[in-house]
Order: sequence, then C-alpha cells, then structure tokens
Amino acid sequence: MSDLAVSTHGLTKRFGVRNAVDGVDLAVPTGSVFGFLGPNGSGKTTTIRMLLGLIGATSGTVEVFGEAMPDRWASVLPRVGALVEGPGFAPYLSGAANLARLDSADARADGRSRRRRIADALERVGLSAAAERKVRTYSLGMKQRLGLANALLRPRDLLVLDEPTNGLDPQGTREVRSLVRSLAGDGTTVFVSSHLLAEIEQLCSHAGVMRAGRIVAQGTLEELRGRDAATVRIRTPDAGTAAEVLTAAGLAPALAEGGGGELTAALPATTTPESLVAALVEAGVRVRGFVVDEPSLEERFVALTGEGFDVES
Repeated sequence: MSDLAVSTHGLTKRFGVRNAVDGVDLAVPTGSVFGFLGPNGSGKTTTIRMLLGLIGATSGTVEVFGEAMPDRWASVLPRVGALVEGPGFAPYLSGAANLARLDSADARADGRSRRRRIADALERVGLSAAAERKVRTYSLGMKQRLGLANALLRPRDLLVLDEPTNGLDPQGTREVRSLVRSLAGDGTTVFVSSHLLAEIEQLCSHAGVMRAGRIVAQGTLEELRGRDAATVRIRTPDAGTAAEVLTAAGLAPALAEGGGGELTAALPATTTPESLVAALVEAGVRVRGFVVDEPSLEERFVALTGEGFDVES
C-alpha cells in the first residue's frame, strides 16, 4: 500500500476565467489526521469534490490509495466515507430510516447486518435517543451528526469531513473530536477540512494550508508552526552562568529588557528543551522558570496567507 492515502499533482479546476483550484499538490499520509485549512472561499470544498470524483478536474491528477480518480471510483469509493457540504436527508423520515434508505442503495452493503450497523453508527455520534425522530425536527448540529453516522455505516479506510463541527455546540464539538481520534487510532486516515484553526491544532497530526486556490504550505503541525521560530525563556538568579551554558549549546542568549534574571534565545531545531535543562542543572544553574514559546498555528496561518479569515475579492 502506498504511504499516501491521497495525492494530487497539478490539480486545477477552472470556472470560466477563474481558477478556483490552481495547481494543487496534496500529500496526505496514510493513517494521519490531515487538516485542510484555509479561509472560506479558498477552494477547499472544490478540491474535496474533485478528490471524491463528484466533479471533474480541468487538469491535473488525483490518486486515492494509489488508484487514479475518478477512473477507479468503483474500487476506491467503497473504502471512503464522506461528509461534504452538509448532509442532505429526507425530512419526513426518521434518522434511522434515512440511514436505512441510504444503506440499502449501496450494492455492497450487507442487508443482514443493516439494523445493527445503523444502531452502532447512531450510538457513536450520540443520536441513539433521537433515532426514531423525524429529521425535520433535528437541529443543524443533529443533522451534522447524522451525516457522520452515514459515513460510519461501514468500516472505512479514509474518512473525508468537510467542516464536521458546523452547527455543533461545544459538547458536540468535543464529541466529534473524540470520535475522529478513535477512528484514527483504529487506522483510518481522516481528512478534515475546516477554517477553525483551534480545531485543526487540537485534532490533526498533519495539515495543508490553502490560499486563493493554491497550497501555500503542508506538512506536520510542527513543520507548519515553524520549529526554527521557537524561543526559550529562562528565569534564574545565575544569569551569567546560564548564558555561558546556552552559548556552549550553540544558542545566542540575550538578557531580557528590565533585567530580572530572564534570558531569551532562539531554539534551533537540532536542540531539544530537555537537553538544555539538563545542561543548566549540571552546571549548577538555579532554574526558576523555563518556557518554550512556539508560534501558534494561527500566527503561522496569517504569515502564510497574508490575511485572517476574510476571503479575497
């Protein structure tokens, strides 16, 4: 099996004279929780629709589990669960009846296990008590949960979720986060599209950042934050000795303004905080505080895109 669950090369989608997606090269490692990040309107959902074969690309290629899409959709899509652009259900049917209707339309689904699988999926998303209620009485968050349940009716190797916490309250958001972690723990690759930076930061192992239809960065969260941008702050009454230790370790310490025995220094990617603490203690430095400051994903996002969450005109 390929090390990549999803890969694209030069993926482009043009609507008229506008490139909604422009030469995107994605690399989603198998077994990762991959956050697909960008402002609203940056091309995330269009990209996802091309990954799933819902729309054709103007140019470029898509591979899912090493198989070309959409050419190999018949063998790929049964391994993929998806929630894209919000769930759509028959409002006059119950939640359980909607899932049964959708499952019966799947030629590969085992009808003998349908009732059990539906009950299990509803329980996983916290909808067991509302299984027999008509969907027209569901809140937006409940419909979102039902969409997740539909994606979980069968074991999946890849789960694609477009804004999965849309409409959920804080408790529901935490439950979805826990569900995604449990799926990843079972070996499922999870691809999560969101504009909520805090969610991606808490949930994902890898991420890609889109801006105006292009990927501007991707990799592990540590790589995206910019490991070389980390700094250490050390509070000690032995500032002189501490400075010597840091200098010997290859850092360039500076005494913080105002004194007070606080030193700061950029932390190279090749140096671990643990090794610095050990060296300071070994030299007899009395360490009163040791803090590693890393740029947040939000700070890195703004640096990469040159904007906050406003869509470009």
